[in-house]
Amino acid sequence: MELNDLLTFATVARTGGITRAAEALNTVQSNVTQRIKALEAEIGTALFERHSRGMTLTGAGRRLLPYAQRMAALSREALLAARDDGQPKGPLMIGSMETTAAVRLPALLAGFHRRFPAVDLSLRTAPTADLVTSVLDGTLDGAFVAGPIEHAELDALIAFREELVLITARRFDSLGALRSGTPESGPTALVFRIGCTYRHRLEQLLTEFGWPSAARCELGTLDGMIGCVAAGMGVALLPRAVVERSELADSVSVHTLKPSQARVETLFIHRRAAHQYSALAGFTACLDGKDADIAA
Repeated sequence: MELNDLLTFATVARTGGITRAAEALNTVQSNVTQRIKALEAEIGTALFERHSRGMTLTGAGRRLLPYAQRMAALSREALLAARDDGQPKGPLMIGSMETTAAVRLPALLAGFHRRFPAVDLSLRTAPTADLVTSVLDGTLDGAFVAGPIEHAELDALIAFREELVLITARRFDSLGALRSGTPESGPTALVFRIGCTYRHRLEQLLTEFGWPSAARCELGTLDGMIGCVAAGMGVALLPRAVVERSELADSVSVHTLKPSQARVETLFIHRRAAHQYSALAGFTACLDGKDADIAA
């Protein structure tokens, strides 16, 4: 199999279509189509099902994908290792949960950039589940995710410790008031999309409160979520630091939870590799306290 064919296959699988894959690979659609057809001909079976909404993997495609992702990650690691002369430079792609990016990362990223201006740093936000997948397949060099995370191919270090709080409309000045002033089915849970650890935690919390079938409403931004809570649309579970720094903090009630419900660690994860290239090594150094200048 040609490596480029496998890289193209993995990109189509990730983006869900020829057009989006061509854009991601900075090439034309005909090249992507040709490589997919060549790979399918070599294997002797279809790897994608084509339909009006794009392309989805067949059974054979799902079985091939982990190998293609692994080869893509190894190919990128090999290239970076060969180019690495010990000076942090070049691309560094970092992922983060929306909440962490909003509150914890600005000062950290600014300090890192001042120290290593030759590193081309990129940041992408997504739920924890998506971030873990992207680190494993090599799309991201590292990511800030909600713990715990245990995977044989990942290294993790504790970046931050958060306290989660339940936020409600101002009229609920206690959890007791929320229980007494809410329909039997429970409040609407305002959440990020599936894969978000905080969403899962909120669903568990509402179940503990006796509302396992509470309605859910997915929102895409922190400000939108806190604003909807303030307007009385529902409740949300967020880090206290995020809520306190919001311009809408005075418009919601913040409820402290039991330690077992509130404590969560934000981890920085990256793939285990024979060679950790300098840009990533410099970034992780600022997180574990080895480089006080960056951390400051």
